[in-house]
Amino acid sequence: MSTKFKLVSDFSPTGDQPQAIDRITKGAKQKQEDQVLLGVTGSGKTFTMANVIERTNLPTLVISHNKTLAGQLYQEFRDFFPKNAVSYFVSYYDYYQPEAYIPQSNTYIEKEAEINEVIDKLRLKSTSNILTRKDVVVVSSVSCIYNIGKPENYRDYTIELILGQEYVRSNLYKRLVTLQYSQSQFEFKRGTFRDRGDKLDVFLSYEDSALRILFSGDVIIKMQKINPLTGKI
Repeated sequence: MSTKFKLVSDFSPTGDQPQAIDRITKGAKQKQEDQVLLGVTGSGKTFTMANVIERTNLPTLVISHNKTLAGQLYQEFRDFFPKNAVSYFVSYYDYYQPEAYIPQSNTYIEKEAEINEVIDKLRLKSTSNILTRKDVVVVSSVSCIYNIGKPENYRDYTIELILGQEYVRSNLYKRLVTLQYSQSQFEFKRGTFRDRGDKLDVFLSYEDSALRILFSGDVIIKMQKINPLTGKI
């Protein structure tokens, strides 16, 4: 796992870009709080900032004013940093109708919401990356940076598994349930776990893969990622 940002591109900075990269990088290292990069559409502002991220090697939050632009920026930064943790954190609602009351007709409208499971997974992956890695770029919409909780609260909802360490299996299962995982022997889907004798399979909420934990008694002897459909490593 890389700890430094590595920019991948067939192009090199040109025109005013080298000067902008140097000045913004210098300002960041001097802890200058406010800097503005001004450029017309298509002038390479995203590429310029990608170079700044690589040079400063700092975790980065990219804030967009809407989900459409956030999606575009997310894809661009993923292309620039394929070996680093580029994450996407936007609202997971495809549809949201707040509760309402219409006094003229004495009508109460219940709250309705439809959650996008893919975006929900990407949001969880973002928080996982922030807690476990330093080479992180999070692309977010403005509305999503409010009321997401404290980092300490997220750390409280984690499980640290160490090879060779003993775990009481029943306590581990209870801890998984506390983290809102559910036990399911037959319908193995995201956010569930199943007991297979000396194996415990956990379908991670933020991944497309599952984690298989192998035990000897109550001691973890191996951990491996598996395909949740086939069970293959």
